[in-house]
Amino acid sequence: MTRGRVVVAFDAFKGSLTALEACEAAARGVRDAMPGTDVSLVPMADGGEGSLDALLARGGERRSTETVDAIGRPALAHWALDGQHAVIELAQAAGLPQVEDAPLRPLEATTAGLGRVVLAALDEGATEVTLLLGGSATTDGGTGVLRALGASLTDASGQPIADGGGGLAALERLDLRDLDPRALAARWRFVTDVDAPLTGPRGAAAVFGPQKGATTHDVVLLDDALGRLARVAAAELAIDERSIADVPGAGAAGGIASALRALTGGEIVAGGVWFAALAGLDDAVVGSALVLTGEGRFDEQSAGGKVVSVVHDAAVRHGVPLCVLAGAVDARAAAAMRVPALSIAAGAASLADLQRDAADLLAAGAASVARLALR
Repeated sequence: MTRGRVVVAFDAFKGSLTALEACEAAARGVRDAMPGTDVSLVPMADGGEGSLDALLARGGERRSTETVDAIGRPALAHWALDGQHAVIELAQAAGLPQVEDAPLRPLEATTAGLGRVVLAALDEGATEVTLLLGGSATTDGGTGVLRALGASLTDASGQPIADGGGGLAALERLDLRDLDPRALAARWRFVTDVDAPLTGPRGAAAVFGPQKGATTHDVVLLDDALGRLARVAAAELAIDERSIADVPGAGAAGGIASALRALTGGEIVAGGVWFAALAGLDDAVVGSALVLTGEGRFDEQSAGGKVVSVVHDAAVRHGVPLCVLAGAVDARAAAAMRVPALSIAAGAASLADLQRDAADLLAAGAASVARLALR
């Protein structure tokens, strides 16, 4: 292969590198191995943790709001404002990493803190709200956000239900009369990294509840509760329940893109594809000689709309060779996607060592691939 431009389009390496830092490390390796090579950096994300940093790497103004985390403790959430477009990462205000130092509370965890950030964005004049959904500690169907925006959720006696997904088991009425009119007037977008429906065996509780601390009994309770939310919301909005519960992506981040999406008329978009368009991935890949991509762990989940699969598809469309560099590589996933994949781990090492040395290891891996591919 003749020397040509190299595209580095990485997702974040959780606990180690942001997407931009990963791209910079890979670019350093390519340039060290093949001096003078033109390298295009395209930081990527899919809506999960680190997505905000990937977005801010391309512009926008960072804002901060004092709020609470998923279990009600004080937290500082960062978000982005670009003109009148607010981009808010759920993981900043209701994320699982924020509460890993405390016992998980799958039935009580709430998105109320995220709701406060949304209100702050509306106060700043936002007329377009994009929620980056991933890394959630909650399974409350987005009701914390709804309450923050003025909705009332009550039981059969007209009393407010408890916070969290567990409280939804008593839900009888969703009252939207006091909803903030700015929320209804805004254009909403829900950027997801999964296509799960709200309920059922592929739903928010069944698939993602256990990682948030839900027991088998909790999963059943939460799934039923989310189904109740869909029924009550559908009755209030006079729409088909299936248009809340069965929409692909409605189960993302504990069901946030379910009733809230139906209420606002917002759109659910696949995170990797949305970021690819925003970052100009196709324009970068066309005419290049090599594409490098990767993430902390490359496994079977990587094929389902995650960054690696989106970058892979772009490389295939334009006939450009691609190589995956990751902290850990599942050989079955690489074989299934028919892509060469290389672990950057230099032999046996602890997770702490890999995280500490991730930038240098990624640079070394990128250098090795560049030497072979660009000779």
